[in-house]
Amino acid sequence: MSMVPVQASTAEVVERGPMARDTYRLRIACPPIASRIRPGQFVMLRLPRRTDPLLGRAFALYDTDGHDLDIVFLVVGKMTSLMSRLNRGDEVELWGPLGNGFPGYEGVEHLILVAGGIGQTPFPALIRRVLGRHGYGSDQPNREVKQVTLYYGVRTADLLAGLSDFLERGAEVRLSSDDGSVGFAGRVTQLLEHDLAAGRLTGRMRVVGCGPEPMLHALSDLTARHGLPCDLSLETPMACGIGICFGCAVKVATQEGWDYRRACLDGPVFPASELLWV
Repeated sequence: MSMVPVQASTAEVVERGPMARDTYRLRIACPPIASRIRPGQFVMLRLPRRTDPLLGRAFALYDTDGHDLDIVFLVVGKMTSLMSRLNRGDEVELWGPLGNGFPGYEGVEHLILVAGGIGQTPFPALIRRVLGRHGYGSDQPNREVKQVTLYYGVRTADLLAGLSDFLERGAEVRLSSDDGSVGFAGRVTQLLEHDLAAGRLTGRMRVVGCGPEPMLHALSDLTARHGLPCDLSLETPMACGIGICFGCAVKVATQEGWDYRRACLDGPVFPASELLWV
């Protein structure tokens, strides 16, 4: 469970810009959170002086310089539609950093990231941390990680967001699309399985996934068949982000059989081997 104190802040929008179809990057000036948040953690965001929508929404850290933090979102409803119209100087309410971030990946030579849909959002900060490109706060890079490969799958080409961010941080990028408009024609897990079968991936590997639940379930099965350790960052809907509402419970295996864990406190990153798919 994360022991980092949660900071609640009213913060100012620095920049908002498009990244792909219906996809935006929002840069927010919030040093109390930006200076402490780590890759894999998230913030809750709500719009002040509004009762509709009333509740905040969870957004993964995309990246931070310690003063400002970036989140990336896809417009899917009222909240994100309103966010897509925010301008420089507008205010938002944030609380965080929340959840447990990614582990350090000691002993890993090749980190394989698998993203589906908007699931690429937790990965730029992680790539920068493990490869040491441009630094990440006071963290030291993981000198054992020699290579990062991002497998990024979307429905269609115009939904790809942030490719230059991954390349600039030193990751190799492998693309797939459901309609064949870019990269491999098919699901991103099929592309990963193809490359594993072809012996394309080498070294001491660990897989990290983020995306819709069916993709994560398929990735969990795939990595289990190949004997690869795997962490999954869940996109479980959250109402409070601090463990009060129990709205983000996920089923996990225990020594006694099974139990529930709260994704906001015990996750959102879980070893794939612990998750039970129902």
